[in-house]
Order: sequence, then structure tokens, then C-alpha cells
Amino acid sequence: MIGNPLKLKKKVEDFTLSLFYILFEEEQTRDDLFEIHCDYQEIVARLKIENAAEIWEQFYPKLPSIAEMVKKDAQAIHENDPAAQSLQEVCFAYPGLFAIGVYRISHVLYQLGLRLLPRIMSEYAHSATGTDIHPGAQIGASFFIDHATGTVIGETTIIGNNVMIYQGVTLGAFRVDKSLSQTKRHPTIEDNVVIYANATILGGNTVIGKGSTIGANVWITESVAPNSFVYHKPETKIVKKKP
Repeated sequence: MIGNPLKLKKKVEDFTLSLFYILFEEEQTRDDLFEIHCDYQEIVARLKIENAAEIWEQFYPKLPSIAEMVKKDAQAIHENDPAAQSLQEVCFAYPGLFAIGVYRISHVLYQLGLRLLPRIMSEYAHSATGTDIHPGAQIGASFFIDHATGTVIGETTIIGNNVMIYQGVTLGAFRVDKSLSQTKRHPTIEDNVVIYANATILGGNTVIGKGSTIGANVWITESVAPNSFVYHKPETKIVKKKP
């Protein structure tokens, strides 16, 4: 038994926050890492995770490279969002950056063989930001989620570099079937793609070619050639009310 699951969940949330904050420190001190390591040891002991010590030894040297990736994400937000007045504003006030940062951390742990801990971490970010990024997804550099809320990125999604997506975007599976758990179920988004709000892109064989723009509210289940513009033509009617 793992004991009280709510207390363990709170411990994982604190661990996640500490790791996220340390990414922005000029220098990662021994004391900071020691406290985070102690939290990690308590969590993995309660989860009865095998090889936890070896995984930590592989994980913590990767923190500087994770920090560099998150800083590139912050820079992408600053450069692409006219409302972002400074990098400090992005770091303090943008939920998308927090969701991406937690993803970057949890993805490395997931790659090192952990499963449950990264999932708890990603669900914490989900509850805090409304953005659901599975730690198994593969996401390139300089990633930007504008507004963040309602975004879903599935486990086998592959996203290239310099991709920007808006709120409500779903990168999901075309069919939910337990027998497909070991297959690629989610789409591939190539470099320099923009996906606008509430677009839904489904299927493991679906590839959005590089340089494409996907308009709002579209539903895509087949591949799109590079440098395409895909849009939904609305039929909104405006009727003047009688006085």
C-alpha cells in the first residue's frame, strides 16, 4: 500500500513545483537539489518504484538541459505573443509555460522508465492550467501554447520545433481501444506549424506537414501536405433584431 494517496499527491505536487522553480535559478545549489532528492526518495519509496536511485542519478544531471529547453519555450512565447511584455511576465503569468515546463521534466522521467510519477506530475499541471500533456509525448524546441486552457496532447503525439497552438486544441486518438495501447495513436505535427483554437487532429497516421496553418474549429483525420492552409468555412448569419 502507498498509504494516504492524498498526502502522496500533495508531496508529488510540491516536488513538481520545486523542480519547476529550480529551472529558473541562476545556479542550482547543493541544498536545493538535496531537498528535492529527499522528496523524490520519499515518493518513490511509497510508490515502491524499483531502480529509483539509478533513475535519479541519470535524471538530475539533465536538469540544466531541461532548463535550457524551457527558456527557449519562454522566449518563443515572448516573441510570438503581442501581449507578452517581458520574459518575467511569461514566467510568472503564463499557464502554458508552466504546463510545458512540467511536461519537459516529467517527459525525461518517463523516458528513464518511470510511469506513475510522471503521470501524477502531468495531472497536477493539468489541474492547475487546464492543459493536459501526456509525459510520453515528444515535443521539440520553442513550443508555445497560447492561453493553454482546454489543450490535450496525447501520449504518442510527436511535435516538431517552433510549433504554436492555441487553446482548446486536441491532438488525440481517432479510436479509443485498449488493444491499441502499444501503437502510435496520436498525430505528428512537423516544424513551424500553427494550430488555431479548438482544432481537433486525430490519428496515429495523421501528419501535419511543416509550415502549415490549421484554422480554428477544424476536424482533421488525414495528413496535410507541407505549407498548407486548412480552414473551416463558417455559415454564421447575422440577423438584425426588430426594434
